[in-house]
Amino acid sequence: MNALPETKLGLQENALQFWLLVLVNGFVGGMVGLERSVIPEFAETVFNLSGHTALLSFIVAFGLAKSFANLMMGRLAKRYSRKALLTFGWFFALPVPWLLLYAESWSWVIFANVLLGLNQGLAWSSTVVMKIDLVGEKNRGLAMGINEFAGYLAVGLVAFLAGYIAAESGNVTYAFIPGIGFSIIGLLLTIFLVKDTQSHASTEAKQTTIPLLSNIWKDTTWRNGNLGSVTLNGFVNNLNDGILWGLLPVLLATKGYSLAQTGLLAGIYPVVWGLGQLVTGKLGDVYCKKQLLTLGMVLQGIAIGLLLFAGAIPVLVTALVLLGAGTALVYPNFLSVVAENTHPSQRPQSLGIFRFWRDFGYVAGAVAAGVFSDLFGLDAVLLGTALLTVGAGILSEVRMCCTRKVLWPSQRCISAQ
Repeated sequence: MNALPETKLGLQENALQFWLLVLVNGFVGGMVGLERSVIPEFAETVFNLSGHTALLSFIVAFGLAKSFANLMMGRLAKRYSRKALLTFGWFFALPVPWLLLYAESWSWVIFANVLLGLNQGLAWSSTVVMKIDLVGEKNRGLAMGINEFAGYLAVGLVAFLAGYIAAESGNVTYAFIPGIGFSIIGLLLTIFLVKDTQSHASTEAKQTTIPLLSNIWKDTTWRNGNLGSVTLNGFVNNLNDGILWGLLPVLLATKGYSLAQTGLLAGIYPVVWGLGQLVTGKLGDVYCKKQLLTLGMVLQGIAIGLLLFAGAIPVLVTALVLLGAGTALVYPNFLSVVAENTHPSQRPQSLGIFRFWRDFGYVAGAVAAGVFSDLFGLDAVLLGTALLTVGAGILSEVRMCCTRKVLWPSQRCISAQ
C-alpha cells in the first residue's frame, strides 16, 4: 500500500498556490467589474431601454445563475476536483464579452449575464474553497480577506476602467473589450498552473474536532444559530448590493453626474470594500466575528441612508466609503464563520448553500428595486433598504455567539469552535 505524501496546511506553506489563486480571483472579479458602472448607459444608448424594472432584469439573470451555480458547486465538489470546477467556470466566461460587444437585442445581454453568473458561482466559489483547503484553521480570516480583497478590488478598478473607456471612446460597448483578455488569462492560469487542493482538505479532516451537521441544508439555511444568521446577513448584504448595482448609476445620473463621474464614484464602494478586507479578514481571527458582522451591517444601513443626500459630493463620497467599509467588515467573515462551523468534508456543500442564499439576494434586490422604484421612487427604496440592513445586523448580535475577544459585552460560546 503506497502512502500518500504528507500535505502541509498553512498560508506560508502553500504561498505559491495561494497567491496564484488570489491572482485568478482578481480576473474573476474583473469580469463583473466590466458591467458595474456602464450597463444603464449601455441599455439606454444601444437599446433605448428605459424603466427600472426592465433595466434590472440583467441583474436578476445574473443573480439566479450565480445562486444556482453556487449550489451546484457544493454538490459537484463531491464528484469533481476543485480545479475541474474552476476550469468549468472559466469556460462559461469566455463568450461573455463577445456577446456584450455584438449584442443585437437585450436578450443577448440577459444571456451573457446568465453565463457570467455561472462563471462567478463556479469560479469564485472554487477559489474560496481552495484557499480554505490550503490554509487550514490558522489565519483563515486573513486568507478570506485576501481572497475577497483581490476579487472586489478588481471589481472596483475595472468599473473605473470601463467608465473611462466608455467616456473617452464615446462608445459604451468598447468598455467590454478587456473582458476578452481577463477570461483567456484566467482560463490559462487555471489549466497550466493551478493545482487541486483535495489532499489538503483530507488532511484537515483527519485533524479537526468540528462535528458533522445533521442536515447541511437546514443547518446552513437557518437552524444553526451561527450559520443561519450568517446566511440571512449574506442575503441582505447582496440584496442591497443588487439594488445599488442597478440604481446607483441611475441615482447619480438624476443628480447630474456625468458618465465618467459615475464610473469613478460607482467604483469607490467596491474599491474600499476590496482594500478593507485585507484588514477586516484578519480582525475576524482576533475579535468576535458576530460583532464585526453587526457593526458592518449597521454601517451599511447608515451609508445607504446617506445616499438620500447624494446631491452633495462630500456626503456622497462619505456614504460610499462607509458602505465599502461596512461590506468589508462582513464579507470575509461570512466565509470564515461558515468554514469554522462546518466539517471539512461538508464545507463545500455548506459554503455552496450559504453562497446560494447570499447571491439570491441579488435577485431579490433587483426585483425589489425595479418594482418599488417605479412605484414609490428611489428615495423610498433606499430608506427601506437601509432599515432592512440595520435590522439584519441587529439579529446577528442577538442570535450568534462569540468565541474570540469581544468588542463590547456579549453572549459567548462554550465551544472553542
